[in-house]
Amino acid sequence: MDDVAIVGIGMHEFGRHDGMSGQDQGVVAVRRALADAGLRWEDMEFAFGGSAAAGAADTMVSKLGLTGLQFINVSNGCATGGSALFSAVNTIKSGTFDLGIAIGYDKHERGAFRVNTRASGLGDWYGKSGLALTTQFFGMKINRYMEEFGISHSTLAKVSVKAMKNGSINPMAWRRKPLSENEVLESRMLSYPLTQYMFCSPGEGGVALVLARADRAKDYCDTPIHLKSAVVRSRRFGSFEVMAPSLALDRAAGPTVDASAAAFEAAGMTPADMDIAQLQDTESGAEIMHMAECGFCEDGEQEELIQSGATDIGGSFPINTDGGCLANGEPVGASGLRQVYENVLQLRGDAGERQVPNDPHTAFTHVYGAPGISGVTILSR
Repeated sequence: MDDVAIVGIGMHEFGRHDGMSGQDQGVVAVRRALADAGLRWEDMEFAFGGSAAAGAADTMVSKLGLTGLQFINVSNGCATGGSALFSAVNTIKSGTFDLGIAIGYDKHERGAFRVNTRASGLGDWYGKSGLALTTQFFGMKINRYMEEFGISHSTLAKVSVKAMKNGSINPMAWRRKPLSENEVLESRMLSYPLTQYMFCSPGEGGVALVLARADRAKDYCDTPIHLKSAVVRSRRFGSFEVMAPSLALDRAAGPTVDASAAAFEAAGMTPADMDIAQLQDTESGAEIMHMAECGFCEDGEQEELIQSGATDIGGSFPINTDGGCLANGEPVGASGLRQVYENVLQLRGDAGERQVPNDPHTAFTHVYGAPGISGVTILSR
């Protein structure tokens, strides 16, 4: 079968929404996506949806309509949204259904993400020792990377500066106040070398994407965006992850390397073919490391690229044009789909103030999370 196309997108604003459940935010996203495609809930033949902390997605039918469609819950950490999309894409490619929807939403408590190490197979001792504290893990990981590849604290801060600047012109973003490099560097140190404004926060929001067979996409929208590939990969032995209780003597690449390579192969493209990217930036160091892991530069080249403004909206390779996780926060179930939502807007030319110049035709998304899961999608116009 030909490509699958995204024909409708919907999003509920990210941030904090007291008095509104995470699922209700997902329902809003679904209704907006259906309206964007000129379709009704009754038209959906199937759905895949997920949430880490806001209830089973399939129960949304009580609010959207009892139509009897196939609805499957997805749970895959920070890759939940990307996994829902992967499942939806392959459902259409298999010929089982022609029209469906991928949904992600969440509503998290304030504070740092807490990891249930017992549920992850490591027992309570691992979490109680402090080894599963995500802020500490990310600090250790980027600190080692900075030492090995010559990344400066200034570059670490500039990732956050860019994110907040982009978020300030994104009406869907949570944090919409620009910050200076000094404000980022001088904010409270949480886990060296990462300061408070270098971290994203658990948040709330929802995203939905309507998908259709590409040969029927024009029936629903004027500018369908084609999904050239959608890939999810797990960690290999030797990769450094938050759920690794020890370090192997021989290092292995993280799941992002495998997922990206597989996605490019499936799409018949290379990193040089991409016009824009949304990369997981749970903290500012993650964006730096993922630039290399996804194949967009060599380790250490990020220093010059970021300092020169190459990753800004007007730069040679824009990254996280909507502000990423740093500006939007991370409602786990919705985060990966937010990236796709942004890329669809950019490829349609509908991103408003943050529209990438030079008429982008291709786009890349990457999501990563515990215990070592990575999801990648490649889109084209």
